[in-house]
Amino acid sequence: MTTTSPAPDLARRAEHGSPDKLRTAIGSAVGTTIENYDFLAYGTAAALYFNTVFFHAEDPVVGVLLGFATFGIGFAMRPLGGVIGGYLGDKIGRKPVLVGALLLMGISTVLIGVLPTYQQVGLLAPILLTLIRVIQGIAFGAEWGGAILMTFEHAPWKKRGRYTAIPQAGVPLGLLLANLVFLWSSTLDSELAWRLPFLLSSVLIVAGLIIRYKVSESPEFTDTKTAGLVVKNPIKEVFKRDWRTILRVISLRLAESGGFYVIVTYMLSYLTTGDQPIAERSTALSGLIIAAAIGLVTTILFGRLTDRIGRRPVYIAGSVLLMAFAFPMFLLVNTGLPYLIVFVYIVAMSIIHDSLAGTQGAWFSELFSTNTRSSGASIGYQFSAAISGFIPLIATAVAVPLGWQGVAWVYLGCGLLGFIGALLTRETWGPAERAAADRVIAGE
Repeated sequence: MTTTSPAPDLARRAEHGSPDKLRTAIGSAVGTTIENYDFLAYGTAAALYFNTVFFHAEDPVVGVLLGFATFGIGFAMRPLGGVIGGYLGDKIGRKPVLVGALLLMGISTVLIGVLPTYQQVGLLAPILLTLIRVIQGIAFGAEWGGAILMTFEHAPWKKRGRYTAIPQAGVPLGLLLANLVFLWSSTLDSELAWRLPFLLSSVLIVAGLIIRYKVSESPEFTDTKTAGLVVKNPIKEVFKRDWRTILRVISLRLAESGGFYVIVTYMLSYLTTGDQPIAERSTALSGLIIAAAIGLVTTILFGRLTDRIGRRPVYIAGSVLLMAFAFPMFLLVNTGLPYLIVFVYIVAMSIIHDSLAGTQGAWFSELFSTNTRSSGASIGYQFSAAISGFIPLIATAVAVPLGWQGVAWVYLGCGLLGFIGALLTRETWGPAERAAADRVIAGE
């Protein structure tokens, strides 16, 4: 009987996931690594080089502000990418979005590496750079939803936190690769110091495309399409049905992404620029590299923890730690001691940031129905990115009248938003949900 056949199949999938679950997770992780390498390479270059390469400003602070402004423009375009990618992911499938976003991101990143400078073509240089940032932002906005949802929908139900944390680990891995390359290229006494990291992404693009082409489509999307449950306009439907949830996701995400860019982008500039820099570039980059390497493990460990105790408790704890660390981290780095600077990066990245990032993949996916999941999760995630992308610019501007204390308040504010969002968002993997999954696996 056809009425009884789905139950064993559902129980088997709930317990074991699809046969492609690990390959999908790794393929998604490779893609998110490349995406984050490409995007974060720009943030590093903006902090270290672009104030003079593309923006002819006599005041170094103005040059940094302009560099961070174009950094923020890329983020401003991410909601558009999230809308496009989310819509297509719910209409035609998750896989095409994955491949297309990666290809678009890779091409635009390589183009940055061959752009003429301000000294060569004048105002045309920052104009071209800004246009490429727009394309990057759209591509990156479409990327996350497809990668996370493919992994989530292939994974065993009781291990979805662990599996979705694997592509989330692409954030520290992309950061690690980008900063390793910049640490190496900074020894070059030529334009290659900033061009080479962008050009090298072409190697990663080819590898990523090969892996992603081999990943099968999401089984849950396939089931939804077969059952005729694909909605005509997923964007309209998700705003009509889940607009409150989208706002909660934005609040939750601001803690992770806003805090991340204070540490990764603003802090790098804060430590290494000015008349009397607090630290050498190598010290700051080494702190980032060490924290990112540790993050490859901690992100997945936090994802596993959410499978055991739920998504909400981990996020609340991470948000509280973020708020508590806002002022101490500046007091520690202001000593100029290299080991304390490295310690700050480890705490802020490997513990605070990764506890939030490791939770998001499963939690955000579980908040939406399958036929609008790509749209809802992507829109919430990327709209928050549009705000947090301007955090380095805001932090730099606030630091002018208020000093580092103003930036600490910005960081603390990000944590407060995440804390409030976590309190207002329902738990999706509490005792009741875990018990329900056990019953499905048992075939009850």
